Amino acid sequence: MRSMKGEKGVRADAKRENRNIVHITFAVVLLFIVMTGYIGSYTYFKAPDFINSPYNLRQELLAKRVIRGQILSRNREILARTVTAENGEEERSYPYKNLFAHAVGYSDRGKSGVELMSNLTLLTSDDYLPDRVSNILNGRKNNGNNVVTTLDINMQAAAYEALGDFRGAIIALDARTGAVLCMVSKPDFDPESIAESWDAINADPERGALVNRCTQGLYPPGSTFKIVTMLEYLKENSDEELKEFSFDCGGSFSKDGYTINCYHGRNHGIVDINTAFSESCNSAFAYMGTSFDRSGFKDTCEKLLFNRELPLKFPYNKSYVPIGPGSDTGEVMQTAIGQGKMQTTPMHMAMITQAIANGGVLMTPYIIDHIENSGGDVIKSFAPKEYGRIIEKEHADRLCELMEEVVRDGTATRLKSDSFTAAGKTGSAEYSSNKVMSHAWFTCFAPVQDPEVVVTVIAEEAGSGGQFAVPMAKSVLDAWF
Repeated sequence: MRSMKGEKGVRADAKRENRNIVHITFAVVLLFIVMTGYIGSYTYFKAPDFINSPYNLRQELLAKRVIRGQILSRNREILARTVTAENGEEERSYPYKNLFAHAVGYSDRGKSGVELMSNLTLLTSDDYLPDRVSNILNGRKNNGNNVVTTLDINMQAAAYEALGDFRGAIIALDARTGAVLCMVSKPDFDPESIAESWDAINADPERGALVNRCTQGLYPPGSTFKIVTMLEYLKENSDEELKEFSFDCGGSFSKDGYTINCYHGRNHGIVDINTAFSESCNSAFAYMGTSFDRSGFKDTCEKLLFNRELPLKFPYNKSYVPIGPGSDTGEVMQTAIGQGKMQTTPMHMAMITQAIANGGVLMTPYIIDHIENSGGDVIKSFAPKEYGRIIEKEHADRLCELMEEVVRDGTATRLKSDSFTAAGKTGSAEYSSNKVMSHAWFTCFAPVQDPEVVVTVIAEEAGSGGQFAVPMAKSVLDAWF
């Protein structure tokens, strides 16, 4: 009996040990799978950062064997190229100097713009293999690949001239694809002499010449944000309620101890929903805001990517809207007219406008059309990519109608043209404590039917959006149409 019990005990112990071994083996295998997956995904998503890091020694090795490729416009003008100086050293040349400073970027004292985004591509040669081998054997450098951008030189030049001496930004997107057609930011710099002017540029951080205001400049959006406020009002009210909307504007609106004034104290009188939008009545929009479900308003803002990451490959700053369930009346009223603590970038407002023009579907902005070798053979193309629907089509269509009226009879009549129809929204964003100084905003698309182009403008400290930003946008649209 003892022998039988002993054998049973041994077998039981063996089973326990086997189970323990199985559990440990399973845990080790699972941990290995998790670590492999993490490392793989981290490497995949972070690969561009590793490759384009200035500390990546591989770049130095490539630069010794490859002549950095060209950057071209969509019209195939050379925006950046490598030339050989009199001393025999290679230098980067930018034929258009300051014109494409922020979009194309610089490649000395670090890198920015397309120069940074496509760094490895420009230092990689996909020329005919026998030619590459021959160059290596004969001690010659191979030609790097060329990057063809979506940038339109005529629109870029028009935007640059239109912005003039104002600090600010102008960005244009293809309304159908999200392609960046122009990207102007001022103050700017000459990328060809960046090394010589580096100390002077960095000695004046307030001027911010290296900041790409299109994607990194954060501003109160002013009345351009009424697009978002109107979207929430459309969502919360029936067609019948929208038709019956009536507000008697006496130049201001007060509630719970907070007051919102119309721009320059203008008295708009009795306005319906269309007139409130086209005449940009602050009082009416503050009134609308007080009726909102705060959680719903927050959700709408975040569906439009406020407080969220943007699908951009450019360095950018995230837009911020403070609205939430706990917001008081004053914060809601300020947010409804695009003031208060909220901030956004010109690129973000252009993206929202593009989605409206595209029936509510946001396209991912992109600036590189394709990559080709030095012989012109296409190596890789970048197709337009949908981010997804951020606005219901019925609401996007209604916003189009309202924005069209802004140009036809409202604050943006300066945009009227015989060459195209347009729809947009002006903004005059107060930024000083005395509420006198304002940034001029305008965002629009054209033509109204089958939209092709989106243009968004901000001119710092210019004043009225209708007076200053609208003519700037018109200059850019004239260059397209």
